[in-house]
Parts: sequence; structure tokens; C-alpha cells
Amino acid sequence: MNTALKAPTKSIAIAALACACLGSIPGCIVAGIASAIGANIEKEKEIEVLAKYRGLENQSVAVLAHSMMATAYEYPTAIPNVVGNVANNIQQHVGGVRVLDPRHTVAWMHQNPGWPTMPLADLASELDVDRVVVIDLYEYRLNPEGNAFLWDGVAAANIGVAERDGIDPDSYAEELQVISKFPDMEGIGREQAGAREVELGLQKTFVDEVAFLFYDHIEKKYPDRGIKRK
Repeated sequence: MNTALKAPTKSIAIAALACACLGSIPGCIVAGIASAIGANIEKEKEIEVLAKYRGLENQSVAVLAHSMMATAYEYPTAIPNVVGNVANNIQQHVGGVRVLDPRHTVAWMHQNPGWPTMPLADLASELDVDRVVVIDLYEYRLNPEGNAFLWDGVAAANIGVAERDGIDPDSYAEELQVISKFPDMEGIGREQAGAREVELGLQKTFVDEVAFLFYDHIEKKYPDRGIKRK
């Protein structure tokens, strides 16, 4: 008799192997194994995380970002990379959205360096969109202060959403905050990673966390990326 079976998942396979051996193992050890199996399964669980703001759905959207001049000078790719990747993520995952080409918005920001002081309603009108997502990147660094030999990347921003058709178009309809860190393990130095790797990792982590604010997504219930930083 040839019966085809689907390959079990890793957790189920471990559980099945353990159960096959239980008959010859003392009760206290059995309980310990069962507990470890349960903990492993729980650790691998994923959960759905809901969007913090759904108002981009079926709307035209522009994504803008700014930082302090010192940050823009030291990390010239940070703003264009953040704008481009957040815009692309929103376009891919938010239903019915129409995101303004980030190449256009980056060029527009360069041509209008005073845009962060413009009234929000004027921003939406100038860009001819229903929603404007503004990323105020108030902290962006790769090293801890005074130590250029360790990597301790942080990207932190206030994110505001302006609604052109809102009750008060000159005030943010939603204000959120994202603080991202990379790498997550302590003690990573220049021998283990280069500046480009760390900056790209930080940008990827930050972009994902900003974009996740606007659509439902799946995350691990217990993220495990190594030794968590303080």
C-alpha cells in the first residue's frame, strides 16, 4: 500500500519524534520535552498587525521626507531612499492607492527646499494629491555618540498625514512615530560589517516600519533577531 503523506512542518516533525519516544522516558523528562515543544511552537507563531491609518486607500498620495541639514550632508542617500521605498511599499500593499512617482517628489523637494514650512493644504494642492505623508526624520545615525568603531544605527521620525479633504487641511489628520534600530545585536563592529551594509539594513528596517503603518501585515509574535539592544 503506497500512501502519500505531506511533509510535516518543522515543529510538527519535532513533536512527532518526541511522542514516539515518550514511552521509554521518565514522566518528569516527558513533561520537560512537552513544555519545550510547546514553547518552540509558540515562538514560531505569526500574528496579523492592523494598519494604524487606513486613509490612504483609494486615494492619491505623495510621500515627502526631510531631515536636519547635517544629516542630509552626512547621509545624502537617506532621504531619497526612504521616500522611494516607502512610496513603493505603499503602492504595492495599499488597496486602490495611487502614489505619486517618488522620482517626481524627490526632484520637487530639491527644487523647493523650503517646502517643510509650507501650509499642509498648499502642499497637497501643489502636488495635486488627496493625501500627503510627511516623514520628519529627526534622528539618523549609524554609530553611538563618540564611538565610530561600533555600529548602533537609529532612524527615528515623526510621520504626519495631511488630508486635502479633511476637516482642517492645514493640520495633520494622523500623527505617528517610528523608531528603528539596526543591527539588533550588541557589539557589532567594523570587523563584522561595513558602513554601507549597516545603513542599508537600517533603511530597510525603517522603511518597513513606516510603510506598515498604512496596511495590515503579518509579523512574528515574538521577533527573534538575536540579543536585543537596550
